[in-house]
Amino acid sequence: MSLAPQSPSIYQPGVCNIGPAEIRQRRLTGWVSVAFAVAFLVLAFALQWPAALRLIVALPVVLAANGFLQAAFHFCVNFATRGLFNFGEVGTTEAVHEAEYRRKDQRKALLIVVLSVAIAAVVAVGAFLIPLP
Repeated sequence: MSLAPQSPSIYQPGVCNIGPAEIRQRRLTGWVSVAFAVAFLVLAFALQWPAALRLIVALPVVLAANGFLQAAFHFCVNFATRGLFNFGEVGTTEAVHEAEYRRKDQRKALLIVVLSVAIAAVVAVGAFLIPLP
């Protein structure tokens, strides 16, 4: 079972609302956020920060998870909440006029947000539970 739609070049309500250029942007956001999360954890463990402070890693991880999930699903959370889609260059959008389509998009956006928060929570709890030497 594939997470992504078959054709990333056609708007499909609740399935696909971004094309290749936007997908690349989401993937880049994911990688940059992973880099921040790793740098944060390296610093946190090197400086032996308290476990509670290491929970802050959830912030870049939620951004990373959100970026990667949006890329995988070919679906932008922000566009869905604003009733938009884009299959052209980054920065251009078209409106979704049908209320039913907007509802489908908002449900998919909520799923991506929930999954992103869950992933971030797991990573943050892991960082919290790792004992310092």
